[in-house]
Amino acid sequence: MKKEKKRAELPLVSVIIPIYNCKNYLGDAVESILAQTYQPVEIIVVDDGSTDGSALVIEQYDEVRCIQQSHSGAGTARNQGIRTAQGNFLAFLDADDLWNRDKLSLQMDVLLNRDDLDMVFGHIKQFYSPELDGLMKKRIFSFADETLPGYSCGTLLIKRESFLRVGYFDPKWRRGEFIDWLTRARDKGLSSLLLPQVLMKRRLHSSNLGIREPQSKIDLTKIIKAKLDRRREIS
Repeated sequence: MKKEKKRAELPLVSVIIPIYNCKNYLGDAVESILAQTYQPVEIIVVDDGSTDGSALVIEQYDEVRCIQQSHSGAGTARNQGIRTAQGNFLAFLDADDLWNRDKLSLQMDVLLNRDDLDMVFGHIKQFYSPELDGLMKKRIFSFADETLPGYSCGTLLIKRESFLRVGYFDPKWRRGEFIDWLTRARDKGLSSLLLPQVLMKRRLHSSNLGIREPQSKIDLTKIIKAKLDRRREIS
């Protein structure tokens, strides 16, 4: 009974998953959140106009709340989830990626004991999705099986009040909306810590956004330019 009481007193973490036609991987992502050693966790899935039956996967989970929207992009979907989230801590996971079981426990242990920190990241290990053949692996060549610093939306855990100091994701970016948000967060002076542990596994597959929408790469160049413009205005 004492253990249950202590767990109930821990702050709620709201986890937001934007989905768009990702039914093949979505269940694995949700299961990796349900398996977290940290509780309580609220899971909010925002269906960004999927047409492949992704919503049917969510119906299998009583623990998951699903919000529907017309296809508007991941940034808009994440913003929808944030507006309905109940937790004082926010985390995000793409529908094709996975968390390690102690992801939230490691990060919350830091944030609950460090008043000077706004957000915590961790490392990422990429992996080829099992269905890929050798030709496709060469096509989407990446640093598979390597451990990389994870300054990404999927490893972020942040205090809600800190996130709102920066503002919501800019919906105009089809790709790189998190890079844009992170540059704004640094401009605002938010403090962060990168944990040495691997917290997330990033799936490499044939439907990754960079392959599905190669034109979206242009956004990254525009985001860098916008960052430089903001720096010039400040100086």
